[in-house]
Amino acid sequence: MSTKTTQDDYSDRYAARVHGMAQSEIRALFSVASRPEVVSLAGGNPFTAALDMDELGEMFARLLAEDGAKSLLYCPGQGDVALREQICEVMALTGIDVTAGASPDDVVVTVGAQQGLDLLCRVFLDPGDVVLAEGPTYVGALGVFQAAQARVRHVAMDDEGLIPAALETAIAEAPTRPKFLYTVPTYQNPTGVTLSESRRQEVLEICDRHGLLIVEDDPYGMLSFDGNTATPLRARRSENVFYVGTFSKIFAAGLRVGWVLAPPAVRDKLVMASEAAVLCPSTFTQAAATRYLTTMPWQQQVKTFSTLYCERRDTMLAAMSDHFPAAMTWTHPGGGLFVWANLPEGLDSKAMLPQALAARVAYVPGTGFYADGSGAGQMRLNFSFPPGDEIREGIRRLSGVINSAARLRDTFTT
Repeated sequence: MSTKTTQDDYSDRYAARVHGMAQSEIRALFSVASRPEVVSLAGGNPFTAALDMDELGEMFARLLAEDGAKSLLYCPGQGDVALREQICEVMALTGIDVTAGASPDDVVVTVGAQQGLDLLCRVFLDPGDVVLAEGPTYVGALGVFQAAQARVRHVAMDDEGLIPAALETAIAEAPTRPKFLYTVPTYQNPTGVTLSESRRQEVLEICDRHGLLIVEDDPYGMLSFDGNTATPLRARRSENVFYVGTFSKIFAAGLRVGWVLAPPAVRDKLVMASEAAVLCPSTFTQAAATRYLTTMPWQQQVKTFSTLYCERRDTMLAAMSDHFPAAMTWTHPGGGLFVWANLPEGLDSKAMLPQALAARVAYVPGTGFYADGSGAGQMRLNFSFPPGDEIREGIRRLSGVINSAARLRDTFTT
């Protein structure tokens, strides 16, 4: 007679790395935030409805008709060479060109940028190793570092991005020599802040002086609202900077096509790690990305995304100014998808979330973006996906929750 097992029945059999795993606060929100009555300011989705679906449908049909048999087979673990060549052309538009050491031979195609981060951690991190990362930082990266059993030490930020003096301090105070600095220097997730030009060079010099590797994650760099895209760190320094890119924000997240640009020795290790995990990235989605880049007006589409997101950012910032308490502050991103807001003193964004969901509005509490659980007084708001009227209504609902929490705080402190 068999008995039904429970999740706890396996707890003594899990690998050590599993015990530290926890569901991200964003993923935990998905089931609730996706309800139609909830205005979700929580996600990070691009607005794929802005794509021309008829043209894409024809493109996919041509791909299957002309190259279907090949695109449904396996491909090399490093990724299809035609796509790697196109990726180099995309990077060249940001300043990462041949003179900066960009070559198709050194590109490893990944299943989204997330796998790129995972592969770099598999290659470089042992349990207990120290990783430096901006505070706050991308929640998906924290999940990868956690799975690798690394210790994350945050580096403080301000309106100009990562603070170089704080980086020096973090390096000096780390319990062991940090393996690398993880950074999203342009339109950062979650803050929307961009590392200033002067600081970019200073950060490179500090890392060079201390022999510290850099993992540069750049999913949003092309989504500039004024047309002035910051030059990536990798374009300035080819040594010891690993560049992670993706088509998720400039084409479609659902394709799951990203890449890592790395020197040959590391490239080979990344390929072996990728082959162990997925054998090879999807040949079909790579072929689709290649067709999109070679036959469609993709640069104009990126401009369309940027224009749309700029309008929605302006809508969100105006609504915040109209409705939020005077004690609140927030970032003013020049691109990307997010605004980072600081609550009035004494309020807790995680504690407020059930009330916000009851008021039919969702956001991501700041605690999800820190390895140490700090950030209770902060929240991330997304403006790329909801239309303008939903943004205004969502901010109106959220302001009611914040004001209610502030009144309750005042009741207990008087």
